[in-house]
Amino acid sequence: MKQYLVVIFMVTASLSLKAQHSLEKLWETDSVINLPESVLPDIKAGILYASVMGNNPNDKDGIGGVAKLSTTGKMIDHDWITGLNSPKGLGRFGNTLYAADLSDVVVIDMAKGKVKLKIPVDSAKFLNDITVSDKGIVYVSDSRTKRIHRIEGNKVSLYMENVNGVNGLKAVGDELYIAGGKTLWKADANKKLTRIAELPNGGDGIEPVGNGDWLFSCWGGYVYYVHADGKYELLLDLHLEKKNTADIGYDPVNRIVYIPTFWKKSVMAYQLK
Repeated sequence: MKQYLVVIFMVTASLSLKAQHSLEKLWETDSVINLPESVLPDIKAGILYASVMGNNPNDKDGIGGVAKLSTTGKMIDHDWITGLNSPKGLGRFGNTLYAADLSDVVVIDMAKGKVKLKIPVDSAKFLNDITVSDKGIVYVSDSRTKRIHRIEGNKVSLYMENVNGVNGLKAVGDELYIAGGKTLWKADANKKLTRIAELPNGGDGIEPVGNGDWLFSCWGGYVYYVHADGKYELLLDLHLEKKNTADIGYDPVNRIVYIPTFWKKSVMAYQLK
């Protein structure tokens, strides 16, 4: 009996010592950003790229684009890239930036600040998040058709379909991590799906933070810390303030999370602790 109690005490102690994570707000932009949906940090350059949807996330109106901010929240150029249609997710490979733009993937020369190419995705209705592997392979989700498309050498192919609630994507090596509704999935090189975690709310942005752990943002105003074993912690709840937490960006060196607020037209930065 004594040994049994000792074991219980040791397990309880180890659980109580398990680090609980938190987010501490650093800043929020005072400049208006016209519906920011995604933030992609370039830490070496001290720049944040933010997709600017314009007046509506659904409109093909040519008033969307990409803004450049500093990593301290100062606006550098709201109209760095213009003429897009409600762009959302952003991904990067070398000096090339990719933007998911409703039915096209826009290819941007970052050095010149110009659109090089637009790659149409047949049957696409609402291209949402985008990620690029270390081999330069682009993956883009379409939330309305439940599909994920793959782009290699500017050629589009269907990677996966019937992914309910598909939104956030992250390529890590040969694996693709997927926010499909409330579920965080891992697809291996053979497209075999493994469920990592089940969250209370549907996912928007996903970012790895090391040791198999993840940040998982939900558009309604929530950010979760997801452990490799599937357990999760609620880090941020802004739903009563009606502040959205859309497609987050993450600085793994300084452990800073960048959050676009969508309808509130700002970007926020939080220190992950």
